[in-house]
Amino acid sequence: MNEFELELEEIESRGSAAGLGWDSNWAQRELEQTKGSLYESQSDLSFFFNSIQKPKTPITKNRPKTLSLPRAPKYQRKSVNHAPRMDAYRTIVNPLNTESAMKKIEDHNTLVFLVDVKANKRQIKQAVTKLYDVKPEKINTLIRPDGKKKAFVRLPKDNDALDVANRIGFI
Repeated sequence: MNEFELELEEIESRGSAAGLGWDSNWAQRELEQTKGSLYESQSDLSFFFNSIQKPKTPITKNRPKTLSLPRAPKYQRKSVNHAPRMDAYRTIVNPLNTESAMKKIEDHNTLVFLVDVKANKRQIKQAVTKLYDVKPEKINTLIRPDGKKKAFVRLPKDNDALDVANRIGFI
Protein backbone atom coordinates (compact mmCIF):
# COMPACT_ATOMS: atom_id res chain seq x y z
CA MET A 1 0.00 0.00 0.00
CA ASN A 2 1.17 3.48 -0.74
CA GLU A 3 0.86 6.61 1.37
CA PHE A 4 -2.30 7.72 -0.32
CA GLU A 5 -4.19 4.57 0.46
CA LEU A 6 -2.93 4.56 4.08
CA GLU A 7 -4.21 8.08 4.64
CA LEU A 8 -7.53 7.17 3.03
CA GLU A 9 -8.03 4.27 5.43
CA GLU A 10 -7.11 6.44 8.39
CA ILE A 11 -9.71 9.07 7.45
CA GLU A 12 -12.41 6.41 6.95
CA SER A 13 -11.60 4.73 10.28
CA ARG A 14 -11.79 8.07 12.13
CA GLY A 15 -15.09 8.88 10.50
CA SER A 16 -16.68 5.50 11.30
CA ALA A 17 -15.30 5.49 14.84
CA ALA A 18 -16.96 8.81 15.53
CA GLY A 19 -20.19 7.57 14.05
CA LEU A 20 -20.26 10.21 11.37
CA GLY A 21 -20.52 7.75 8.50
CA TRP A 22 -17.94 9.23 6.17
CA ASP A 23 -18.49 8.77 2.50
CA SER A 24 -15.40 7.05 1.07
CA ASN A 25 -15.73 8.87 -2.26
CA TRP A 26 -15.81 12.21 -0.51
CA ALA A 27 -12.74 11.32 1.56
CA GLN A 28 -10.89 10.21 -1.53
CA ARG A 29 -11.68 13.46 -3.33
CA GLU A 30 -10.60 15.46 -0.29
CA LEU A 31 -7.29 13.64 -0.11
CA GLU A 32 -6.61 14.11 -3.79
CA GLN A 33 -7.09 17.85 -3.42
CA THR A 34 -4.84 18.15 -0.36
CA LYS A 35 -2.23 15.66 -1.58
CA GLY A 36 -1.61 17.44 -4.87
CA SER A 37 -0.12 20.89 -4.87
CA LEU A 38 -2.60 23.64 -4.38
CA TYR A 39 -1.27 25.40 -7.43
CA GLU A 40 -0.84 23.59 -10.66
CA SER A 41 1.88 25.64 -12.32
CA GLN A 42 4.73 27.94 -11.47
CA SER A 43 2.80 30.92 -12.83
CA ASP A 44 0.16 30.46 -10.12
CA LEU A 45 2.91 30.58 -7.47
CA SER A 46 4.39 33.78 -8.81
CA PHE A 47 1.58 35.58 -7.04
CA PHE A 48 3.11 34.58 -3.70
CA PHE A 49 6.79 34.17 -4.54
CA ASN A 50 8.89 36.50 -6.62
CA SER A 51 10.89 33.69 -8.17
CA ILE A 52 10.17 34.71 -11.74
CA GLN A 53 11.67 38.13 -12.36
CA LYS A 54 10.74 40.40 -15.16
CA PRO A 55 13.53 41.12 -17.66
CA LYS A 56 15.76 44.06 -16.79
CA THR A 57 16.07 46.72 -19.44
CA PRO A 58 18.84 49.33 -19.53
CA ILE A 59 18.05 52.95 -18.69
CA THR A 60 19.66 54.25 -21.88
CA LYS A 61 19.01 52.83 -25.27
CA ASN A 62 22.01 51.53 -27.19
CA ARG A 63 21.73 53.12 -30.58
CA PRO A 64 23.07 51.20 -33.55
CA LYS A 65 26.46 52.14 -34.94
CA THR A 66 26.15 54.25 -38.05
CA LEU A 67 28.59 54.96 -40.82
CA SER A 68 31.20 57.60 -39.94
CA LEU A 69 33.09 58.85 -42.97
CA PRO A 70 36.54 60.48 -42.79
CA ARG A 71 36.62 64.24 -43.19
CA ALA A 72 36.98 65.57 -46.71
CA PRO A 73 37.22 69.36 -46.36
CA LYS A 74 36.38 71.51 -49.37
CA TYR A 75 38.81 74.27 -48.33
CA GLN A 76 41.48 74.97 -45.70
CA ARG A 77 40.21 76.45 -42.48
CA LYS A 78 43.46 78.40 -41.93
CA SER A 79 45.21 79.87 -44.92
CA VAL A 80 48.52 80.59 -43.13
CA ASN A 81 49.86 79.25 -39.87
CA HIS A 82 50.48 82.01 -37.36
CA ALA A 83 53.92 83.02 -36.14
CA PRO A 84 55.04 81.77 -32.73
CA ARG A 85 52.90 83.41 -30.10
CA MET A 86 55.72 83.95 -27.60
CA ASP A 87 58.78 85.25 -29.44
CA ALA A 88 61.78 86.91 -27.78
CA TYR A 89 60.44 90.45 -28.30
CA ARG A 90 57.14 89.64 -26.66
CA THR A 91 58.72 87.66 -23.82
CA ILE A 92 60.93 90.48 -22.49
CA VAL A 93 58.91 93.64 -22.03
CA ASN A 94 61.66 95.93 -20.71
CA PRO A 95 64.67 95.97 -18.35
CA LEU A 96 64.13 97.33 -14.86
CA ASN A 97 66.46 100.08 -13.67
CA THR A 98 65.37 100.80 -10.11
CA GLU A 99 67.84 101.22 -7.24
CA SER A 100 67.38 97.64 -6.09
CA ALA A 101 67.85 96.41 -9.68
CA MET A 102 71.09 98.40 -9.99
CA LYS A 103 72.30 96.92 -6.71
CA LYS A 104 71.60 93.41 -8.08
CA ILE A 105 73.56 94.23 -11.24
CA GLU A 106 76.58 95.43 -9.27
CA ASP A 107 76.61 92.99 -6.34
CA HIS A 108 75.04 89.75 -7.62
CA ASN A 109 75.77 89.88 -11.38
CA THR A 110 72.02 89.72 -12.05
CA LEU A 111 69.89 91.55 -14.62
CA VAL A 112 66.26 92.36 -13.79
CA PHE A 113 63.56 92.41 -16.48
CA LEU A 114 59.83 92.82 -16.68
CA VAL A 115 58.54 89.91 -18.75
CA ASP A 116 55.24 88.69 -20.14
CA VAL A 117 53.09 87.05 -17.48
CA LYS A 118 52.60 83.93 -19.61
CA ALA A 119 56.32 83.45 -20.29
CA ASN A 120 58.06 80.62 -18.45
CA LYS A 121 61.69 80.38 -17.38
CA ARG A 122 62.81 78.45 -20.47
CA GLN A 123 61.28 81.07 -22.77
CA ILE A 124 62.90 83.89 -20.77
CA LYS A 125 66.29 82.15 -20.98
CA GLN A 126 65.98 81.72 -24.77
CA ALA A 127 64.90 85.36 -25.20
CA VAL A 128 67.85 86.71 -23.16
CA THR A 129 70.26 84.49 -25.11
CA LYS A 130 68.82 85.65 -28.44
CA LEU A 131 68.53 89.37 -27.68
CA TYR A 132 71.63 90.04 -25.57
CA ASP A 133 74.04 87.24 -26.60
CA VAL A 134 74.63 85.99 -23.04
CA LYS A 135 73.80 82.57 -21.64
CA PRO A 136 72.01 82.95 -18.28
CA GLU A 137 73.07 80.75 -15.38
CA LYS A 138 69.79 80.84 -13.47
CA ILE A 139 66.43 82.59 -13.71
CA ASN A 140 64.12 83.44 -10.82
CA THR A 141 60.66 84.88 -11.41
CA LEU A 142 57.93 86.47 -9.35
CA ILE A 143 54.63 88.15 -10.05
CA ARG A 144 54.40 91.62 -8.55
CA PRO A 145 51.30 92.89 -6.72
CA ASP A 146 50.40 95.01 -9.77
CA GLY A 147 50.18 91.78 -11.84
CA LYS A 148 53.40 92.11 -13.85
CA LYS A 149 56.04 89.39 -13.89
CA LYS A 150 59.60 90.20 -12.89
CA ALA A 151 62.55 88.00 -13.89
CA PHE A 152 65.95 87.96 -12.18
CA VAL A 153 68.50 86.69 -14.71
CA ARG A 154 71.76 85.65 -13.05
CA LEU A 155 74.73 85.62 -15.42
CA PRO A 156 77.84 83.42 -15.13
CA LYS A 157 80.99 84.91 -13.61
CA ASP A 158 82.73 85.30 -16.97
CA ASN A 159 79.94 87.67 -18.19
CA ASP A 160 79.68 90.97 -16.34
CA ALA A 161 76.10 92.17 -15.86
CA LEU A 162 77.26 95.80 -15.83
CA ASP A 163 78.75 95.44 -19.36
CA VAL A 164 75.53 93.81 -20.63
CA ALA A 165 73.46 96.61 -19.04
CA ASN A 166 75.65 99.22 -20.78
CA ARG A 167 75.22 97.38 -24.09
CA ILE A 168 71.44 97.34 -23.60
CA GLY A 169 71.61 101.03 -22.81
CA PHE A 170 69.74 101.44 -19.56
CA ILE A 171 72.67 102.58 -17.39
